[in-house]
Amino acid sequence: MVLMAVLAGCNKPAGELVGATKAKKFTEADPFGMLLIRKGSFMKGENTQSNLFTLPDNKVMSTVDAFWMDETEITNNEYKQFVFWVRDSIAMMLLSRASDDYADGAQFMIVPKESDEIDGVEPDTILNWTTRGKIPWNKYKTDADVHAILRPMFYSDHTFNTNRMHYHYSWKNYDQAKLQQNKFDVAKGKYPDNAKARVDSFWVDENGVINDTTIIRKLVEPRDLLTECIINIYPDTMVWVRDFQYAYNDPRMLKYFSHEGYANYPVVGVTWEQAHAFCHWRTQIMQDNTNLDAHIYRLPTEAEWEYAARGGRKMAAYPWGGNYVRDYKGCFLANFKPYHGAYNDDTGNGPMAVASYRPNDFGLFDMAGNVSEWTLESFTPTASAIIHDYNPNHAYMARKNDPDQLKRKVIKGGSWKDVKDYLQCGARDYEYQYESRPYIGFRCVRSYIGE
Repeated sequence: MVLMAVLAGCNKPAGELVGATKAKKFTEADPFGMLLIRKGSFMKGENTQSNLFTLPDNKVMSTVDAFWMDETEITNNEYKQFVFWVRDSIAMMLLSRASDDYADGAQFMIVPKESDEIDGVEPDTILNWTTRGKIPWNKYKTDADVHAILRPMFYSDHTFNTNRMHYHYSWKNYDQAKLQQNKFDVAKGKYPDNAKARVDSFWVDENGVINDTTIIRKLVEPRDLLTECIINIYPDTMVWVRDFQYAYNDPRMLKYFSHEGYANYPVVGVTWEQAHAFCHWRTQIMQDNTNLDAHIYRLPTEAEWEYAARGGRKMAAYPWGGNYVRDYKGCFLANFKPYHGAYNDDTGNGPMAVASYRPNDFGLFDMAGNVSEWTLESFTPTASAIIHDYNPNHAYMARKNDPDQLKRKVIKGGSWKDVKDYLQCGARDYEYQYESRPYIGFRCVRSYIGE
């Protein structure tokens, strides 16, 4: 009886396999503005026969894990949060570096104690975000010191210099780590002698111009897989007049991103590379402001996007479940181009505010029409022949000196300027990762922890 009492009172009996930590039941909190898409299987690819407009691929049964997905496309207002963060960080950097000449500059810099170890970060790049609201924008025209410090951020007419909206970030090139010649040798406890990582290197010259090149780095430790990236993140507003010749789209060029009237419209004029940077920034602010140990934000794979668009319906051509683009009352179910020159027949001439139409069965809005959406995936005409049937993905992080053919990314969903064929869940098209269009936006996903 005494022995039984002793054993019953022991939560972790000595000498037994009890685990490194006390196991806790984990439930991931709902990310703001995102919906949980449960794991499932579906037939990936077009339901109908190939047509003139889209780029078909063979149908294949696929399974995807659960993930979180933005309820709507990223809006102008949401992307502005990214732009303002970059703008403010540049201003804080300039002010903190000028703290010797400007009395209030020191408040924007957190000087680490001698005992603090901040690897690879110089003290004057550690910014104090609690002072963000105190950036003296209103003194730019009246205070000579402030004007001299913040001058690089403005044009001569005192408007913001969007060409200086540079975002610095880095990520690990896991595609280099998985190469057979880079396989870690567990017997020797090191990477092979011929292990090398092919990564991009970026720098800004004295004229403020971003330069880049691809380098081959000897792979000795995981840090050697890092690509340090610098990218201008301001949307290209000129796409409205550049992509539509002999058309008067100047009003949208001037106001679509900047005016509050378009705040809840999907952001456009954003390249795949800028969308990738946005995902990194969104992950960073999540990690800096919460204790949540979650997966990173990223663009969806083509399979994830298509599975989410179908809303749990396995054979429907469109996200709303039917095979037609009108409801029983004859009303159009998405924002697209119903007829030649008749953009307004579906109530929208160009992009409309997100969630203007009913969601699909998963609760996701605008998975067809409004704007096409970037995916994580590289475009290959016959991807189904090479991708796996479990979490299929053909992603390749193209380097700067790669040929353009490797820089094609899959876009899905169709847009306000497309005919109905592009709106099908299985339809696919592509655009180059460095191109921006007035009809391409994006939304983010985040892998779910657990089942």
